[in-house]
Amino acid sequence: MLSSIGVPGLILILIVALVVFGPKKLPEIGKAAGQTLREFKNSARDLTGDAADDIKEVKAIVKGEESK
Repeated sequence: MLSSIGVPGLILILIVALVVFGPKKLPEIGKAAGQTLREFKNSARDLTGDAADDIKEVKAIVKGEESK
């Protein structure tokens, strides 16, 4: 998706954001966006970790039943 924007498009987006939000608000918006992405990444990692744990438990149960 971002590969189709290109450098000139990205520069234009940054200039429009600077004009709309101003130089004082732009760092705050960037910080908030970074924190949001970090939280999303951590949540996704937790979900995949939980799923992996559940899969390990099921495999252990199945192996335990096979040995009986």
